[in-house]
Amino acid sequence: MNQPLSPDGPLADPPEDAGQSPRNWPEHVLCGVPALIAYIDPELQVLFASQPPRRWLALPPEGLAGRAVGDLFDEACAPRMVEAVLVTLGGQPGTVEGVLIAGRAHRYMYASLQPDMDAQGRVHGVFAVFIDITERHTLELKLRESEQRFFGAFQHAAIGMALVRPDGRFQRVNEALCRMLGYSEEEFLTLGIADIAHPDDYADDLAQLERMREGGMDACQMEKRNLRKDGHVVHFRLSVSLVRDGHGKPLYFVLQAEDISQRKQYEEALFRERELAEVTLNSIGDAVIAADMDLRVTSLNPIAEGLTGWSATEARGRPMDEIFRLRDTRGDAALGNPLRTAIERNAIVELEGKAMLLHRNGFETPIEDSSAPIHDHAGHVIGGVLVFRDVSETRALALKMIHLTQLDTLTGLPNRSQMQGQVEQMVATARRRQQRCALLYVDVDHFKRINEQHGPASGDRVLRALAAQLRQALQDDDLLCRHHGDEFVAVLPQVEAPGQAASVAQRLIACGERTAVSGLPELALRLSVGISLCPDDAADADALLRNAESAMYEVKVDGRHGYRLFTASMNERTASRRRIEAELRLAMAREQLSLHYQPKVDAADGCIVGAEALLRWLGADGAERHAPEQFVSVAEDVGLIVPLGAWVLRQACHQAGRWQQLGVGLPIAVNVSALQFQHAAFLAELQAALSDSALDPSLLELELTERTVMAGGDTTIALLQRIKRCGVRLSLDDFGTGYCSLSYLKHFPVDALKIDRAFVRDVESDTDTAAITQAIIAMARSLGKTVVAEGVETEAEAAYLRTAGCEQMQGFLFGAPMDAAAFGRLLTEQHLRRWASDRSP
Repeated sequence: MNQPLSPDGPLADPPEDAGQSPRNWPEHVLCGVPALIAYIDPELQVLFASQPPRRWLALPPEGLAGRAVGDLFDEACAPRMVEAVLVTLGGQPGTVEGVLIAGRAHRYMYASLQPDMDAQGRVHGVFAVFIDITERHTLELKLRESEQRFFGAFQHAAIGMALVRPDGRFQRVNEALCRMLGYSEEEFLTLGIADIAHPDDYADDLAQLERMREGGMDACQMEKRNLRKDGHVVHFRLSVSLVRDGHGKPLYFVLQAEDISQRKQYEEALFRERELAEVTLNSIGDAVIAADMDLRVTSLNPIAEGLTGWSATEARGRPMDEIFRLRDTRGDAALGNPLRTAIERNAIVELEGKAMLLHRNGFETPIEDSSAPIHDHAGHVIGGVLVFRDVSETRALALKMIHLTQLDTLTGLPNRSQMQGQVEQMVATARRRQQRCALLYVDVDHFKRINEQHGPASGDRVLRALAAQLRQALQDDDLLCRHHGDEFVAVLPQVEAPGQAASVAQRLIACGERTAVSGLPELALRLSVGISLCPDDAADADALLRNAESAMYEVKVDGRHGYRLFTASMNERTASRRRIEAELRLAMAREQLSLHYQPKVDAADGCIVGAEALLRWLGADGAERHAPEQFVSVAEDVGLIVPLGAWVLRQACHQAGRWQQLGVGLPIAVNVSALQFQHAAFLAELQAALSDSALDPSLLELELTERTVMAGGDTTIALLQRIKRCGVRLSLDDFGTGYCSLSYLKHFPVDALKIDRAFVRDVESDTDTAAITQAIIAMARSLGKTVVAEGVETEAEAAYLRTAGCEQMQGFLFGAPMDAAAFGRLLTEQHLRRWASDRSP
């Protein structure tokens, strides 16, 4: 057995059979090593031990020599140490950790064991190097305890928690999150963010995580939708933070999720109530104004906008007394605001006496009024609401006019003007709810053949029957409108996937095939349907409609009778508008546009009494290059309508001036867009056009839309009066298509009203339309206004209008729009006939 090695002085030589035992180690080297070096013999006793750092042990190194290995460690570690030494004596290096005991000292050691082998491979002992890792071990214990506390809190937290790897895969999840989404922990750890995210939210989720990975932010909060294992949607309020290593490299995301599905249900119910209230307010025939406790306006419905002259946007926040001004008709004194009394008394208050409402522009309307306080859930007054109505004899007529101009008289469906607002509302609702909506553009294939084979009256019957069939195929919440001619638009306010909209399209196509009309042979109508989704394909109502129409045209190109979902490659219309814009700019620069003139005739004798100047864009072959409704709308969108309108005004004045010089001059009407009329230089351009052409101002008539005249307030009235002082005639175009109380007409300096085609076409068949048309004519004449009916196409329409007292007519019955030369010849011929008539005895 090897003898213990003395730590004093040079080491004694071991026996010759001691293999690679240490020999001649300088003491100062061993003492400087920050470790305990020992030699253990096959009897498991320490043969030699170096001097360890003083802070380790209270014993000198010779106090270790000769001691059994098992005695140096505590009871828990001793068996592991003995086993590791035995393994090393068997020729295998090893490592072991444990608590070394020397006197009162307890140090946690890491031991590296190497066998002492001779050349023949015989093991004579074990070299052991002990490194003190007490401090590190203590920190590891504390870290382990901290991790245990963290993961205990993580696992049993009331909210859902997860650790997510940078690639989006789940690393750890707690019990709450598993319950929320219906997965076991084992199932969860095989999933990633993509597997539980709602498909419509996933792109936003990826974008947020990518911004965090790139350092754009360290944490974020969001509300999003996830899918349970059973497919149901769960709403989460999510807090996400990113943990990085010391070098800034992402380690994992920490997700905290709170289930807010119930809150979302409450919000949805509240939203539905508000939507219902808003729709109700906007649909009723009475005016409604709401105000807060300080009597500052919080909302107006459309009827209140029309009666006060204030838009909801302008009025919001203003004092009630500025918006709603009353005077007593009996004494001409100002009346107090009844809403103030209702709030003060906390009671419903009726308006006493006869009151006149002062319009923003100075007009007066007799009204009836009722005011009531608004309460919160505790019954405290928080504001008030005022409901009033126009009690003048024209109110019922005006409301009927609105109704007729918003509904298609043939099918009873909302028409194109009504459709726009409803589609915009549905799109806005879908976006707020983070849902999809879909628009279906429906066109009847070869409908013209039905009119040709069976006549227009039968064609109308077919359209009515088809509209009824289409309506039955849709849900109550879905919207169906007649867009134009044989084209319909259906809007689905909520669809889960494109396939749902496609299924509806198939039902509509089947409805077309089933449509039947008594007295007509089997129709088997074939429909082409284009589908556009929001927000997938478009973010607003206009783009949604354009894209659905583009998809419908794709069906036409592919052979008709089917449906297509919109794709970006279909957006030919967008490219077409850009092409029209470029061509229009070039055409304006090269003066390739022209004016045509459509006669206006005296209703009594059919003589031409004027004309309307209409803009045309013809190619070199004389064919129409683009229809006015195409390029004029493009001009409005891109800002060309003002210079284009100025060109039309100058051109019309110059042509009218030439006819005046020839002695055949008659009033020429020019349409003026709202943007052109509101332009600061409009009056100067008008005066310049009259001066340059030497035209008698009475031979120029400006046609303005009802909306343009009503929208501008005092500024518009002042401009109209200045135009009238120039001697120029003014007329209201498309009268009856907006909200304009007939009693206001006397305050506008207009000379003529043009009855819209919507009223003219049904005067024979619809008693309501006929009554309204007669009332318009009678009241306009009582106010000294000339009445012009436009769009007259049949002798029957002309005869009815003539009997009703209409003074002038315009339409294809009396002449289509024609170029200046052709219209000039008509004027000359009429002048010669009159000359000959005057000279005849």
